[in-house]
Amino acid sequence: MDYLLLKNGVAVVATLGLYSMLYRENKFYRFWEHVFVGLAAGWALVVLWTDVLKSSWWYKMTGEVPATGASGSMGYWMYAMLLPVGLMAYTVFSKKYNWLSRIPIGIILGLYSGQQFSAWMTIYGPLISDSMKPVVPNTLVFFRPDKPIVGTVYGSEALSNLIALITVLCVLTYFLFSFDVKGKLLQATSTTGRWLLMIGFGAIFGSTVMMRFTLLVDRMYFIWIEFVKQGLFHIK
Repeated sequence: MDYLLLKNGVAVVATLGLYSMLYRENKFYRFWEHVFVGLAAGWALVVLWTDVLKSSWWYKMTGEVPATGASGSMGYWMYAMLLPVGLMAYTVFSKKYNWLSRIPIGIILGLYSGQQFSAWMTIYGPLISDSMKPVVPNTLVFFRPDKPIVGTVYGSEALSNLIALITVLCVLTYFLFSFDVKGKLLQATSTTGRWLLMIGFGAIFGSTVMMRFTLLVDRMYFIWIEFVKQGLFHIK
């Protein structure tokens, strides 16, 4: 039997097994789920070494040049002290020494917490500044031309900025949990913010569903076109 046909056949059976969950919970699905999780775990270990540890730890510790494998410098052998710290994480599987796994977790959480002070501003700072845009046009031209004039706020842009500003303010008022919202204005903006959140979540959910359908179409094309027609029956 052709090796490619056999490989594609196994892939088809695995695809049908995973999609059998749409019918109901069954042992066929469970089997392929465990196969997928096992392969993913093995692949993650390989990627962890090739894409993370080898480049960020091994090459820096040994001074090895990635392209040639030759030693390019003396290396930073203090990096070897990170190995026992990293191995402590696997003591979580031991009942007697699982407390050691808290040491690398504490180090990671400490470093991560420190980085978040700058990472937060890097991520959300531009979002905050982008929400502060002019809402009053300075020209009578409503639609933005193909070659806009720098510093000119057109009517369509001002309208879009106003809608974005109202959305931000209404959504923020929805999260005023520190005190009871009794004013009619705050109640109206809070309700509007809740509706706008639901619209945003609905758009995200719709995009997620479309991504799932894209994956489904790709797998169905693989089964019916690449495997059945071109593989089994050689139909072009």
